[in-house]
Amino acid sequence: QLAIVGFAATDLGFRLPGEMHQVSSILAHDVALKYGAMNQLLIWLGLFEVFSLVAIFQMLFEDSGRQPGDFKLDPLGFCKTPELEADYKLKEITHCRLAMFAFSGMVTQAVLTQGPYPYL
Repeated sequence: QLAIVGFAATDLGFRLPGEMHQVSSILAHDVALKYGAMNQLLIWLGLFEVFSLVAIFQMLFEDSGRQPGDFKLDPLGFCKTPELEADYKLKEITHCRLAMFAFSGMVTQAVLTQGPYPYL
């Protein structure tokens, strides 16, 4: 959902200062490659993946009881009961899949029209 907001906001004129940020959403990927921002993303996300391997190995080989995707990030206690946790997991999967379809449609329309938001 944040991808949709960021993509549309860029094409509506909300941009960071600096020459590299003064492009449309479609051209942002190529500009990020040119200035090296994608290399930074690769390095930082790669490090995150390396550190998450510890949890994966615990799950696979040590019978830790950890479920895939469960990083124990519930500081406010939203999932107090197993039924509530299952309900939130279902909602997350459903809404995230819908958001991915919406974003792919938005990008496709932006490429086809080469125009500003709302890409008509």
